[in-house]
Amino acid sequence: MVEFSPMKTFRDYKDTSILLTEERRKHILEHPEMKGMLQHIKETLSAPQRVIQSISDKNAHLYYHFYIGTKVGDKYLCVVVKMVNKDAFVLTAYLTDSIKKGEIIWLRK
Repeated sequence: MVEFSPMKTFRDYKDTSILLTEERRKHILEHPEMKGMLQHIKETLSAPQRVIQSISDKNAHLYYHFYIGTKVGDKYLCVVVKMVNKDAFVLTAYLTDSIKKGEIIWLRK
């Protein structure tokens, strides 16, 4: 029996279609501080403050947006997107105090 896994599709700042599978959504929501952050994930993808290319995986882009007053204080939301050929999908998302090093792909002016 094949199990159906619903997916959400978001658009990033370049109008790239990015998939968020149900499995990845559940993984993200295993962290209590991420509950209620789905709209912020969407916003971070469509209007990031910066996008960094991961040093450890050149096909992973880290989208950052700073939020005031999250469940764990003022933090950056980092949404990690894997780019494979013309496909893009969310690997994970998390709150952090700092931006990782790497090549800046995009910076909001």
